[in-house]
Amino acid sequence: MKLAADLRARLRRRKLTHGQAAALIGSSQSHVAKMESGDSSVSLDLLVRALLALGASVRKTAEAVTTSRADT
Repeated sequence: MKLAADLRARLRRRKLTHGQAAALIGSSQSHVAKMESGDSSVSLDLLVRALLALGASVRKTAEAVTTSRADT
């Protein structure tokens, strides 16, 4: 859920639509919507790639993954 929240915040800060984000990420608009909502069908790999494509640092993304896994 932390990764989804980070993605949602990044999209809002950059004022990107799902379609615009999808073009940057190399995915579909529907996948971006699912990622943002924290849909369990979205892979961790896709969330990480999306965050990195949108400018997140490797360190912050790794911290979010570690935090997300520790919460489960």
